[in-house]
Amino acid sequence: MKKIVVFASGSGTNAENIIKHFTSNEEATVVAVFTNNPNAKVIERAKNNDVAMEIFSKTELNEGRVLQVLNTIQPDLIVLAGFLLKFPETIIAAYPNKIINIHPALLPKYGGKGMYGMNIHKAIADNKERETGITIHYVDENYDEGDVIFQKKIFLTGSESAEDIAARIHEIEQEFFPRVIEKLITEISK
Repeated sequence: MKKIVVFASGSGTNAENIIKHFTSNEEATVVAVFTNNPNAKVIERAKNNDVAMEIFSKTELNEGRVLQVLNTIQPDLIVLAGFLLKFPETIIAAYPNKIINIHPALLPKYGGKGMYGMNIHKAIADNKERETGITIHYVDENYDEGDVIFQKKIFLTGSESAEDIAARIHEIEQEFFPRVIEKLITEISK
């Protein structure tokens, strides 16, 4: 059974969706959720789904404690699902091509430091973009610059609010993120 670890900083709807998707999967399961936010709603979601929780500080992430815990788990895939801190190069080096992230825009547009959540949707609405979407990519040492695994595009009229865009993006995240993870797990299993 392949092991998935999910990192999240907020409400955890994508994390919970991934947990539920793999509950009945015979190839993989979510074994733990890690968060840097002791008040994150993802903690409650993980507990409600009987998944182990690991809460840590930014210092513990950057100084090696999180890597030590990961090394005891030995995950086959690390999934960033709304995780807002920059991932340390020590973890990236220890788990090459085993860390993925979802970004709520079509990278390379609207990527980089400070480009997350509603910041992205507001920028897209303000610029009256005609398309946006999601990007699932490998994590490297730079924000949102790892190799793209999957993109799904949606079309806009240019009159949508940031909230409208966020709702549509959330729908496609929920639909496609677990499927892409499942495909990656299948490739790992070969």
